[in-house]
Amino acid sequence: MKKVIYLLLLLLASGNTYGQHHKLQHRPYADQRQFPLGFTLGLHTQDLLLTQSGFINENGEAWFSEIPIYSPGFTVGIIGDIYLNRFMNLRAIPSLYLGEKKIVFKEQSSGEEYSTHIRNNYISLPLHLKISADRINNFRPYLLIGGYGSLELASTKNQAVLLKPYDTGIELGAGCDFYLPLFKLSPELKLSFGLKDILEKERSDLKEDDLRKYANSLSKAVQRMITLSFHFE
Repeated sequence: MKKVIYLLLLLLASGNTYGQHHKLQHRPYADQRQFPLGFTLGLHTQDLLLTQSGFINENGEAWFSEIPIYSPGFTVGIIGDIYLNRFMNLRAIPSLYLGEKKIVFKEQSSGEEYSTHIRNNYISLPLHLKISADRINNFRPYLLIGGYGSLELASTKNQAVLLKPYDTGIELGAGCDFYLPLFKLSPELKLSFGLKDILEKERSDLKEDDLRKYANSLSKAVQRMITLSFHFE
């Protein structure tokens, strides 16, 4: 995670050294529109910070869990933007996230393993403050900070792990606006930090008693995510 943050800072700092000669500017007034619209496409990876409960069942088994690999997901959204001043914009990007997580449970003594997949298809409603540097020719780096609320579209029950449908968190990111003749293209890297425990602990939905030993092994789950987006405006 630290390497990603360093990359974001380096991207913004590069704007001060890039391009010493003025060139023909495409779309010179693109950033001064009051309510520009656009769309975004992207890829993301979802993660969970899992807290183990240390639960030991009647058979003396103690199970622990982890997410061994990150599976890429797909993102699509609509961009709504409000011009505040030369360097700041208020931005909302309602987005649909399609992805999944793989969780592996491992018994401490025997090494026995059990894995499950959680599909996460949800709508995110973020609100960001976009802070831009000076435009250099057809290049303009920026940082963003804000928060989000998300709603899960559907949850699969009778699984070892069940997540709550609502989440809130903060988001930090950086990107760069490239001004092309017909539109503005903006690659953006964003980090999302969930603030809530989204682990569902009341598991009346479990129909298989064998799944309870996995469900009881967790006490907390907090969401993390990295998103690479391409904005078109």
